[in-house]
Amino acid sequence: MDADTTRAAGRWRLLALLGVAQFMLVLDVTVVAVALPDIGTDLGLGRTALTWVVSAYTLMFGGLLLLGGRLADLVGARRVVLAGLALFTTASLVSGVAWNAESLIGGRISQGAAAALLSPAALSIVATTFHGAERNRALGVWSALGGAGSAAGVLVGGLLTAGPGWSWIFYVNVPVGVAVLALLRRALPVPAPAGPGRTRRPRLDLPGALLVTAGTAALIYGLVNAGDDGWTASSTVAPVAAAAVLYTGFVLLQRRLRAPLIDPWLLTRRPMLAGVLLMLVATGLLISSFFLGSFLLQHGRGYGALTTGLLFLPVAVATAAGAHAGGRAVGRLGPRPVATVALAVAAAGATLAAVATTLADPSIGTAALVTGMGVTAAGLGAGFVTATTSALAHVDHHDAGLASGIVSTFHEFGAALGVAVASSVAAADLAPGAGGTDGFTAAYTAGAVAAATAAVLALLLIPAGRPDHAALPVH
Repeated sequence: MDADTTRAAGRWRLLALLGVAQFMLVLDVTVVAVALPDIGTDLGLGRTALTWVVSAYTLMFGGLLLLGGRLADLVGARRVVLAGLALFTTASLVSGVAWNAESLIGGRISQGAAAALLSPAALSIVATTFHGAERNRALGVWSALGGAGSAAGVLVGGLLTAGPGWSWIFYVNVPVGVAVLALLRRALPVPAPAGPGRTRRPRLDLPGALLVTAGTAALIYGLVNAGDDGWTASSTVAPVAAAAVLYTGFVLLQRRLRAPLIDPWLLTRRPMLAGVLLMLVATGLLISSFFLGSFLLQHGRGYGALTTGLLFLPVAVATAAGAHAGGRAVGRLGPRPVATVALAVAAAGATLAAVATTLADPSIGTAALVTGMGVTAAGLGAGFVTATTSALAHVDHHDAGLASGIVSTFHEFGAALGVAVASSVAAADLAPGAGGTDGFTAAYTAGAVAAATAAVLALLLIPAGRPDHAALPVH
C-alpha cells in the first residue's frame, strides 16, 4: 500500500470516528421521545419536567453552538473535540443514573453543552482534513448522519426502553463514547505550535452566548408555564418579557463587538431571514410531533415503548426521503416553490394527525395518526433542505461557515421551542392519569396552522431562482 493510499485510509477512519460521535449527538434529540412516558412514571415527573428533558438538551446545544465553533478556532479543534466527547460521555452517565427531575435535567443540560463543543469542532476537522471531490463526499456523509440519527433514535429509544429500561438510552453512550475517545486521541493529528506571525484568532464572545441562551431559556419557561397558568398569566408574560429584554441586549452587544457571535447584518438579509425562520418552524414541528405522538400512542392508545418506536420508524424515514426529494427539486426549481409546496404538504399531514386524534376506533386512529405524521415529516424533510439552501445560497463564501452555524442554532432552538409550545397546548392531556385527546387535537391543529403560515412566508420571503452554490452542511 503506497503512502497516498495509507493517508486516504487514515482520513476516512478519522471521519468514521467523528461520524460516530456526531451520530450520538443527533440520536439524543429523538431517542428520549419514546422513553418519556416511562421516565415520567419511574421518576414521578410531570408535564413540565418532561418538557425540559427534551428542551434542555436542544437549548444548550443551540445556545452554545457558535461559541463552541469559536472556541475550536481559539484553542484548537482537537482539544475541543476531545473535551466535548469526554463531557458528553460523563453527562450521559449522569442522565442514566438520574433519580429525580433536577439530576436528569442537569444531565441533559451538560449533554447539550458538550454537544455544542463537539459538533462544530468535529465538522471543522472534517472540512479541513478532506479536499476537492473527496471533501464533498465526506461532507455528504456528514449530512446524512442527521437523518440517520433521527430515524435510529426512535427505534433505539423503543428497543432500550422496552428492554433493559429507559436509563439505557443514556448508558449506551458511555462505552461508545469511551471507545471513540480513546481512538480519537490517537487518530487526531496534534497541531503544530502557532508561529509568531500567525493571524490573530477571533475572541470568545461568552457574554453573547449567555445572553442568547438565557433569553431562549426564559422564553421556554414562559411557554411551558402557559400550559398550567394560562397564556396571559404573569408567570407566562413575565418570562417572555424577560426574554425580549435579553434578546435586545444580545443584539446590542453583537452590534458593538468586532468579532460578534452572530453578525446581525446577516439576519437582515431576506434569504437568510427566511431560511432561519423556516428552520425554526420545521424543526419545532418535527420534534413536537414525536413528543406528542409518544404520549398519545402510549398513554392514550395503550401501546408499549417498542411498538411506539416501530410505528415512529417510517415517520423518521419519511423525513430523510423528503429531504432527498427536496434536494433534487431545489436544484431544478429553486427553493421558493419547493419550500411552499413542502410546508403545505406538512400542513396537510398535521391536519390529518389532528383528525386522527378524534377517531374512536384505536386501529384506524393509529393508522391515520402515523400516516399524518409521515406526510408531515416528508414535507418537513424537504423544508429543511429549502431552509438551508435559502439561507446559504446568497452568502459569500467567507461567511458560509458562520451562516451554517446560525442555521444550526435555529435548528436546535426550534426543537426546544416547538416542544414547549406543543406541551402547553396539549397540557391537559399530558398530565398524569389524563385520558382525553382534545389537547392533542389542538396541538396538531396548531402545528398545521404554523406550517401553513410558514408556507406563505416562504412564498413571500425566499427569492426566486435556483441556488448558486452550497456551503457547509447544517446539523
